[in-house]
Amino acid sequence: MSRNKEMYSINQRMLFDENYNLASTQWLKNKDIPEGGAIGTILPSLGATSRAIVDLLIPGKTPGIKEALLRLLFFGPDADMMDWVALHARDRGAQTLGGVPHDTYGMTSLSIRQTKVQTGGPDGDLGSNEILLSSDKTVAIIDGSGVLADPVGLDHEELVRLAKKRLTVAHFNRTRLSKDGYLVKIEEQDVRCSTGEIVLDGSDFRNGAHLRFKADFFVPCEAIKISKMAALFDSEAKPHFKYIVEGANLFLTQQARLFLEKRKVVVFKDSSTNKGCPVDLMIFKNGKPSEFYQSYVKDIQEKITENAAAEFHCLWKEHTRLQGAKPRTTISDELSSTLNNLQAELESSDLFEDVPSRNGVMRRAIPKTLVEKIGLETLLKRLPEAYQRALFSSWVASHFLYKYGVNASRIFPSRVGVGPQKGIEVV
Repeated sequence: MSRNKEMYSINQRMLFDENYNLASTQWLKNKDIPEGGAIGTILPSLGATSRAIVDLLIPGKTPGIKEALLRLLFFGPDADMMDWVALHARDRGAQTLGGVPHDTYGMTSLSIRQTKVQTGGPDGDLGSNEILLSSDKTVAIIDGSGVLADPVGLDHEELVRLAKKRLTVAHFNRTRLSKDGYLVKIEEQDVRCSTGEIVLDGSDFRNGAHLRFKADFFVPCEAIKISKMAALFDSEAKPHFKYIVEGANLFLTQQARLFLEKRKVVVFKDSSTNKGCPVDLMIFKNGKPSEFYQSYVKDIQEKITENAAAEFHCLWKEHTRLQGAKPRTTISDELSSTLNNLQAELESSDLFEDVPSRNGVMRRAIPKTLVEKIGLETLLKRLPEAYQRALFSSWVASHFLYKYGVNASRIFPSRVGVGPQKGIEVV
């Protein structure tokens, strides 16, 4: 939605590039799940009502659009507004089912983890999860409302309060700051910080604040232009941050990543860190999740954590093997592309026809709560073969490459064995 004509023009200019880049990132980061990746962007006209989009789901409401297309439109349950959308859609006659909201269960932050600077505040999905899941000492948070900083570490209890209520840093209780801490809101002017510095304009101060701080980790959630990368280094060319972990998509350009890695900053890009995506049993009853729902979500979280850890070790091992000759950013892209290509090759191979191997993989690829509740045989009868092939190939490809490395794809597997102790055995 655009606030005014100027913002609409900006959104219109950015629409294609943003959608293309997000789709590319989805394709890279969803390499180890069968669903793959895609993205769609809708730019409503000025003055359009946000609820009109719900009508796209309702047969007969959109003349000229094929009914088959409407079945492909889904809304991700990743914000409180989605609850309202789902209930509104149900009132209008559309079918609604439960989901796993990634802001509640930290799906896309489970693959991220000292001192830390963070952009993106406690009011956002990723920012709130980063606060709730992390145990590091956060020295600064920058969000749309201003800059919050404290060199001794921001009071974690107060940050958790904001995260749970989804409030911006502007609502931080200043009494919880140390004598060296400060909060500068974007609407404030001529503010004297505890450092003695006078901030003339809060908005300008916020826009360049990520270039001011030093910490072990930087979790960025806003775009950084390559022209400003030099500002992330001190007068002795030492970086302000040892590690940069992209907590969301597209917040560092590829140029910026390579620039930083060349100067010894350890960068883990979005496609490797922002992993995971956000059934009558899945619907909340009386506002509470069922025992099945909670167990099912736990299974998903464990799989995301497992994949993230395996990919991290694979990237680190490959970078060490090459003695730093190739940036982690490049290795990450190569791993994603290689995995996607191997998955496509496996999907059309005859490995899937080996029933014992296929069932062994499926039993481990499908959340165990679902297998125990429904039964593997029943599940496989219900799942379309195309999805089974995608699930089989994505599991084999990811476990094979994460274990044996990027170059292992040159040896095409001819048989798959799965055991309780040995994991995956590929011949």
